[in-house]
Amino acid sequence: MKQLLLDIQPPAPATLENFIVGKNAEAIHSLKQALAGATDARFIYLWGAKGSGKSHLLSACKAANMRVADDVHLLNNEAQIALFNTYNQTKENGGTLITAGLHAPTQMGLRDDLATRLAWGLVYQLQPLSDEEKAQALKTHALERGMKLPDEVVDYCLRYLRRDLPTLMAVLDALDEWSLTEKKPVTVPMLKKLLQLDLNI
Repeated sequence: MKQLLLDIQPPAPATLENFIVGKNAEAIHSLKQALAGATDARFIYLWGAKGSGKSHLLSACKAANMRVADDVHLLNNEAQIALFNTYNQTKENGGTLITAGLHAPTQMGLRDDLATRLAWGLVYQLQPLSDEEKAQALKTHALERGMKLPDEVVDYCLRYLRRDLPTLMAVLDALDEWSLTEKKPVTVPMLKKLLQLDLNI
């Protein structure tokens, strides 16, 4: 049983299409325009709390051969200089650069020259999903897996689990695997049993 979370299928690759938009429609539109080469905006910076979707979006952009830099708030001085140089090269030679961090460009204690570059283009604060949007995301994910997901299971997940989407999705996947193995429908009692295992959820 403890292997369930480890043995689940790898998640679907991150794309802009399978990102749950919520209140971030403008940011997603700008990224789609950038990927299509249909905009003059060459620099896009995304920021927001952990779990707001920054890494998902940057993975999607990277997979589409865009230049990206994630977690800029963690960069040491040397890495900040390298990113600063990348900005200048991109500005000079063309292309697009998508970056992301935990806070607004000037709120992370970065070098002034890099903070200025991060603020050059479009800057978006990603808004976390509401409970209703998380519930919708879980239902959509279940539908994609061909999984019957009762509303009471969704409600229980949102009430008692860590509320970031990756955790919720991982639990859902484990629950689906267990349901298929046991040949039983997904229920709240089954979920409770899963959570009693030492999964640090």
